[in-house]
Amino acid sequence: MKARTKFLIGGLLVLGSAGFLMASSIKETGQYYLTPGELAAKVSRDPSFRESGVKVGARVVPGSIKRDPGGRSLTFDMTDGQQTYAVAYRGIAPDTFTDGVDVIVEGRLGSDGTFRATTLLAKCASRYENAPDKYKSTPGYQAPGTQRAPVPGARA
Repeated sequence: MKARTKFLIGGLLVLGSAGFLMASSIKETGQYYLTPGELAAKVSRDPSFRESGVKVGARVVPGSIKRDPGGRSLTFDMTDGQQTYAVAYRGIAPDTFTDGVDVIVEGRLGSDGTFRATTLLAKCASRYENAPDKYKSTPGYQAPGTQRAPVPGARA
């Protein structure tokens, strides 16, 4: 066998192995999440789907968050505008978890229609909002659309 042929075969084996590893790692980490409407459709087609672990992405219904006095568990409703599910979560909620925020929950849908979440992720806001009034008196606060006053002695 010629050296060139051996080199080509070796190169193809290396490239094939690398491609296989990349494809399998993407399949494991590139998980898709369902909306509540998609979850409802899957459960209506196959009731055994309730027993499957799944990720669901939705928005927290404003006013639905109820926290345990101990702070370790909470319940809330999530919706995509078509379907709404009650969610029960035990654990510490992220700091960004509030009314109306987009969330991704991972867990199982119970037979009572409550989604039992084992993981709760709150998406970050896509835009910054004005500071609350209580922060407007803090040193260094600058109202949106205004220019800072020049610092005395600084070059312009």
